[in-house]
Amino acid sequence: MKTIAALLVAIALLAEADPACAKVFRWASDADVASLDPYSGLEMFQVSFLANIYEPLVRRDPELQLEPALATSWTQEGPLVWRFHLRHGVKFQDGSPFTADDVRFSFHRATADGSQIALALSAIQQVRRIDDETIELVTTTPDPTLPQEIAGWGMMSKAWCEQNAVGEARPPGEDSSDFAATHANGTGPFAIATRDPGNETDLVPYPGWWDQPRHNLDRAVFRRIADDAARVAALEAGEVDMLYSVPPQSTDTLALSPHVRIVHGPELRTIFLGFDQASASLAGSNIKGRNPFKDRRVREAFARAIDEDAIAAKVMRGLATPAALLVGPGVAGFAPALNRRLPYDPVAAESLLAEAGYPHGFALAMDCPNDRYINDEAICQAVAAMLVKIGVTVQLHAQSRAAFFGQLLDAGVGSSFYLLGWTATTHDAYDTLLNLAATRSDATHAGTFNIGGYSNGDLDLLLAQSQAEMSPEKRLALLRRALVLVRDDVAYIPLHQQDLVWAARDDVELVQRPDDSFALRYVRMK
Repeated sequence: MKTIAALLVAIALLAEADPACAKVFRWASDADVASLDPYSGLEMFQVSFLANIYEPLVRRDPELQLEPALATSWTQEGPLVWRFHLRHGVKFQDGSPFTADDVRFSFHRATADGSQIALALSAIQQVRRIDDETIELVTTTPDPTLPQEIAGWGMMSKAWCEQNAVGEARPPGEDSSDFAATHANGTGPFAIATRDPGNETDLVPYPGWWDQPRHNLDRAVFRRIADDAARVAALEAGEVDMLYSVPPQSTDTLALSPHVRIVHGPELRTIFLGFDQASASLAGSNIKGRNPFKDRRVREAFARAIDEDAIAAKVMRGLATPAALLVGPGVAGFAPALNRRLPYDPVAAESLLAEAGYPHGFALAMDCPNDRYINDEAICQAVAAMLVKIGVTVQLHAQSRAAFFGQLLDAGVGSSFYLLGWTATTHDAYDTLLNLAATRSDATHAGTFNIGGYSNGDLDLLLAQSQAEMSPEKRLALLRRALVLVRDDVAYIPLHQQDLVWAARDDVELVQRPDDSFALRYVRMK
């Protein structure tokens, strides 16, 4: 890392000689990256942050279209074989060359125990090395969307990992002294210079990056500012240049602040409620020996008791679009005609509960993050208040995102009833359905985030058929049938697609993508 150290010295000397010459961009969010390991989590902020350091074979442009990255081109050589030609001359930030061996190593590590991105690569059974700059990905079945599926798979250096005894990836929330959790070495446009976890991380442009930068930065400083008021005040005072997470209650105030603008647009993520449908009884419930959520009528009662229009208008201040499907506009498989919510009807909800054998309702626990999604805890409070009206008493447990995701992903803990959000990383409904609704399988990694254990053989069959279908039209039809099946079975209760709301100083140019990723390579300081 001598090159990075030398660059830091040069930047410091430049700033000392003429501070106005150094382009230093500072941005803040309410939470930090839980780990620097690119395979340790699928939480969007972490994925977005690490994409500045680790790069995939294929990436997405500002309009979310695929474009070459570490691979310059790719072709489908047969029903089960995709060939990728690797970019010549690419080097990792420690100076070592990027070759086909790194792709093979990255595949094995990304699909090993502990990796949270294994499901995205589950269609691949083998990475074949043709030569240093050519590899083939061999799939178990025909896979028409493979390039989209690997657009978030960052490449790691085989030599660096072996030299530093890098072990398996570990999910955020677990103690990890693994070198990859605290250090980084990618091929991307930025490298980590210094890091104080939970507080501040300094990044500098990687001078050996293969691409032509669109940014003009000499340094980028990320600060975690957990307190909403302090974060907003830092932007208004010019202490930071951009907020990745804007408190909804501060949007109007910031819009009127001098030299500050709101960066606003639609997001792909859907916020939804999930149920434990697998356990014999619900933890924290007064109903013993039975699990009410195994009965579809109970799930429908919950759906009819929740007034999402009120949540979107009041809790979300109009910055949300009510949803009936697990995916929204911009995701392949979505269709407006299918996006019809069950009407808000607490009287019908009470009747359904009585039919299911719970005429007086019941009590249960609900888990919710309080620092991950826009107004997440407030949404859960509103849901709890609505359910009380049909006799369901909710004990709300709101906690930080690290603790929340640690609990949900712990097979021995899980949650009886919870709020979660999901962005289809491939921008395809198959990703959402496979992760959230497919029957859980350790062998195939299907249902990795199916926390509640929902299982439907008809859905699994539709997903298998859609993944093997090479006709785009027929494949979309299969995905829509699967989305409707999940909707009508009330496997989940979709709430809304939240709007993206960032804020920035008026001397900052940036790109906001609907997938909520923030790329430093597009940032320019005036």
